[in-house]
Amino acid sequence: MAIARRNLFQDRMRFALSVLGVALAVMLILVLTGLLDGTFKQVTRYLENSSGSIVVAQSGVKNLLGATSILPPGTPDTVRSTEGVERAVPIFSQFLILDLHGKKQPVYMVGYDSSLGGGGPWRMAQGREPQAENEAVLDSVLAQKHEIAVGDEVAVMGRHFTIVGLSSDTTSWMTSFLFVRKVDAEELFRTPGATSFLLVTPTSGTGEEELGDRLNDADGPERVTGAHALLKSDMIANDRSLFARFFSTPLQLMVAVAFLVGVMVVGLVIYTATVERQREYGVLKAIGARNGLLYRVVLTQALIAAVAGAFVGAGLSAGAAWAIMAVRPQFLVSTELSSVGWALPAALGMALLAALIPARVMARLAPADVFRR
Repeated sequence: MAIARRNLFQDRMRFALSVLGVALAVMLILVLTGLLDGTFKQVTRYLENSSGSIVVAQSGVKNLLGATSILPPGTPDTVRSTEGVERAVPIFSQFLILDLHGKKQPVYMVGYDSSLGGGGPWRMAQGREPQAENEAVLDSVLAQKHEIAVGDEVAVMGRHFTIVGLSSDTTSWMTSFLFVRKVDAEELFRTPGATSFLLVTPTSGTGEEELGDRLNDADGPERVTGAHALLKSDMIANDRSLFARFFSTPLQLMVAVAFLVGVMVVGLVIYTATVERQREYGVLKAIGARNGLLYRVVLTQALIAAVAGAFVGAGLSAGAAWAIMAVRPQFLVSTELSSVGWALPAALGMALLAALIPARVMARLAPADVFRR
């Protein structure tokens, strides 16, 4: 509407500030949701890139990163002999604290057998996988942070490992991955033959749910005592759910605060513009303009500011995500297209709420009172 555009653009500085306020709120919403999505991706990357579609874990353990699992002796042989199992890759995993240049650094160590495949690093940035005693692959982001290069040595529980490779996509802001040979991991913890998880691949023609039920059948001859089988997709969902309990609530609270800030900024601008032009609106009501028309004027002003802010905010969020990951590569800000799609509805919601108070001012406006001023 012409009246709305004229009122809004008459003070260009105020209009720019309203757009900037919405843009910053939208940017913060997109960055926070992207950070949460990125965290979920990071904590499930290992399982998503490892072999198999079934995970055998110690009874009661339903997460990869949320609990320690030690399978009973003989479980790998029992699983491998089960009908429908094509391959069962054993890994030995534990959380460790490394002392790197006087700083404590948590890592998730995975011991695996490279000859079996599917349990080690899925993408190498440099070097090779461990093949000999006391060799390791370290996450490239962690290595860069502590200026560790291929060929350097790192102390792990009093034992020195030579870094022979650097892996990609194996870090998060919580922890990074360290890959060693399974036999070396067993020696570190003095648990020869120990296995934390089995990554199981069904044979062609065997369904993963069918094989999982067979391994969990209490009356079946192939029952794995002291262990249970989970679909890898279920374990991924469990890991996501576990970390969501810790991070979703505070991030969602910050998203709500950002939304309210956007509402307040737009509401303040539109309220000020409405109050300043009460005489004009009074004249319109005096010559027969209904409240519905004036409401549309107020809402149009709010929508213009909010929609412009949504597009600017989407652009700012892309720049902010790039800057965060460039300065702190351990953080992943995953801006999905579906998340960006929420920017416009969020901005429209800001506009609708921001228009409530100015609309009430218009509704209570009496032409006679305006002309008496």
